[in-house]
Amino acid sequence: MTDQPVEFADLALPHDLKDAIDDLGFVQATPIQSAVLPFSLADYDVTGQAQTGTGKTAAFLITILTRQLEEPLERPNPPGAARSLILAPTRELAMQIESDARDLAKYTSTNIVAAVGGIDYAKQQDKIRSAPIDILVATPGRLLDFAGRGILDLRRVEILVIDEADRMLDMGFIPDVRRIVYQTPKKRQRQTLFFSATFNDDVMNLARQWTLSPEHVAIEPESVATDTVDQHFWLLSRDKKTELLHRFCKEKQPPHMLVFVNRRDQARYLVNYLTRKGIECEALAGDIPQRKRIATLTRFKEGATNLVVATDVAGRGIHVEGISHVINYELPEDAEDYVHRIGRTGRAGARGTAISFVSEDDAFNLPAIESFLGERIECTQPDF
Repeated sequence: MTDQPVEFADLALPHDLKDAIDDLGFVQATPIQSAVLPFSLADYDVTGQAQTGTGKTAAFLITILTRQLEEPLERPNPPGAARSLILAPTRELAMQIESDARDLAKYTSTNIVAAVGGIDYAKQQDKIRSAPIDILVATPGRLLDFAGRGILDLRRVEILVIDEADRMLDMGFIPDVRRIVYQTPKKRQRQTLFFSATFNDDVMNLARQWTLSPEHVAIEPESVATDTVDQHFWLLSRDKKTELLHRFCKEKQPPHMLVFVNRRDQARYLVNYLTRKGIECEALAGDIPQRKRIATLTRFKEGATNLVVATDVAGRGIHVEGISHVINYELPEDAEDYVHRIGRTGRAGARGTAISFVSEDDAFNLPAIESFLGERIECTQPDF
């Protein structure tokens, strides 16, 4: 693994792909991209440890597109057969990956298809049946449904990507993922890229099963959390949180803010409260219809909505440039989720601000976050 940053111009990528990368303004690869691409572009299996927001999505998409552009098929696959498969744990993440793939493939004829739950089944089925698939992005449940009906064919997959394996494990998807992997060619006949924010024994066991002599690369989460994000921990009582959030929105007027809560009912409560106070905002939570969540994400990306209240599951699909502030209205119970949350800001070289409200309920979660960050947390009073 190289410690030196890689420039995309030095990777000898296909012209159509390089032009799309130039359009996106990417010149120098991120640390995870610099570590992964020299191996993945050389057809090695890779296991990568990195949080969401580090650029790993582009790393595996660039690998897939390079292979497909440099090695076109002599004869096209039949409709419904996928050349590459990307598995993601949530609809939001899968749809973000699909969006990123379209940005990178804009100058190519790459057929990109998403198979995810909560979106019109018939339309997805028609798209799958209409043509061979170059890049299939899917969540496990919907993919197994289509495959079980014979609509999708995974026997021709050349590159398999398993993203956020630890989250798959936490959500109970591993039996489904195992069934899917067994429908693809054996690991000696495919390239496998396996990503996870953490590599505990369970995740390592999965990686050993599904990859062949992989190169392992790791980007430590501390660098994601602290390099470009100013972190603040504000002490206050539980019953003052809502008032403080309203006052912060009104007085500071943050240009693009994401507020994290732990429960869906808390997201609804905050949105209703802030709306009554004249603060425009929207919610992203698991109980909100998928179409509405997509619309909210789109408005947030475009700046039509500047304040979103989200739970962690919904928040994993938020890849929006220019988020200025992240507020942890409640500290997460999982320290890794803290790093994931604040990684929504301070992206693409910009600085961001993360503020955590620490009440008597949240204090129990501080030691685990301190341990995960490897640094002492200093709590202060709100500074406005």
